[in-house]
Amino acid sequence: MKKQEFDNLLKEINLTRQQFADLTKLSYGAVSNWNDEKKPVPGWVKSWLENYIERKKLEELQKILGKREA
Repeated sequence: MKKQEFDNLLKEINLTRQQFADLTKLSYGAVSNWNDEKKPVPGWVKSWLENYIERKKLEELQKILGKREA
């Protein structure tokens, strides 16, 4: 995943870099310093974001169905 793709995906899901850093227990500086050469976006980030998106969809569906999280 390239940094631009990372930033675009965060924007799509209304998540800031700071919020991402907080959720993943990373420092904001570490996230901000990712680039496409010396410090690339780690490989796990794409799957983490995909899982985050699916989790949010599930939460919305649960709200619609009136179910509480177990």
